[in-house]
Amino acid sequence: MTVWQEEAARDLVLNAGDRLALLTRGEGSYLWDGDGKRHLDFLAGIAVTSLGHAHPVFVEAISKQAAILSHVSNYFATPPQLELAARLKRLAGAGIDGRVFFSNSGAEANEAAFKLARLHGGAERPRILALDSAFHGRTMGSLALTAKKAYRAPFEPMPGGVEHIPATIEALEAALDDRVAAVFVEPIQGEAGVVELPEGYLAAARALTLKHGALLIVDEIQTGAGRTGAWFGFNHEGITPDAITLAKGIGGGFPIGALVTFGAASALLTPGSHGSTFGGNPLGTAVANAVLAEIENAGLVENAATRGAQLRTLIEGLDSELVDAVRGRGLLIGVALTAPVAGDVVAAAQERGLIINAANPSTVRIAPALNIGDAEIEEFQTLFSAALADVQTSIAASETGKVPA
Repeated sequence: MTVWQEEAARDLVLNAGDRLALLTRGEGSYLWDGDGKRHLDFLAGIAVTSLGHAHPVFVEAISKQAAILSHVSNYFATPPQLELAARLKRLAGAGIDGRVFFSNSGAEANEAAFKLARLHGGAERPRILALDSAFHGRTMGSLALTAKKAYRAPFEPMPGGVEHIPATIEALEAALDDRVAAVFVEPIQGEAGVVELPEGYLAAARALTLKHGALLIVDEIQTGAGRTGAWFGFNHEGITPDAITLAKGIGGGFPIGALVTFGAASALLTPGSHGSTFGGNPLGTAVANAVLAEIENAGLVENAATRGAQLRTLIEGLDSELVDAVRGRGLLIGVALTAPVAGDVVAAAQERGLIINAANPSTVRIAPALNIGDAEIEEFQTLFSAALADVQTSIAASETGKVPA
């Protein structure tokens, strides 16, 4: 065990298990570990570092704003906060009636959305619907919305009223009635293995929630900020939700989240109903403004669509018995495997200098920076192909009882 591994084991809580490496610096789509080894980063901190590492726009925004003003309480407004609120409303199409609540993370944004649902529902609408395999965070409210039993069981009882249903239009039609306050959905279920909703699901959910007077709340924490080749996942079906939650990519690596409300839902949060000491601080909002402006000005939403299609075609064309299918949109990609060896593929990839992620035992998740180009994709192809071959060789050796060379 190295010194840093001993320090991690001694000083860090065990919630994340053993850390995979000691990363010391980054530039663009590359990270370097404590031994000086370079890694191609095709995970981007799980869809966070939209511009890659140490992007000049990100660095300048932090440096400039830190020298001006980093924090005031939310008794006051600041120019970066107002600018970001207006920007998010414009990008999301929230209109003049839209409002923004700032938080520090996606889980906190979903906590605010949970409260929004309760305020809308009151005693007459005690039910909240979420989907099987959903992931909305690990705080108690967001965990109640999350479907994975292993995450929930140690902390039960959960906040009440949440019901999980299959991600089908038929199940939604059967479950939704006038006692439902809100329906929570992810356009693509990233933690479930980059699983898209059935075609037309969001449009049907919008029509059904309007019919029954329920809110439609779309969790865009992993799918927002251009990740799917549109500014937000709900854009692909042309709907207008009642609220969306954001985090991850909007800050490009700086911790920030947001709840954006539309229409009548914007009047639900009133003075004293919710708050956050650090939410919307001028440092975080200045950075998010700079990141989103760069995504917009550099055409990175379009690049995500183009490079995502390029990557999917590349992966589908690999000569590997382990690749079963490719899911997702834009630069949120799930590679479904023919065997539950995603962890082995991730380990083999890291050994060769490629950072990816096992979303579940049978799915590899790929979510690189939005500004990747041909050079990064070519290197990914070489490293990912080699990692798949390494695992395939290991499987074949175990089946024959031979130790791979």
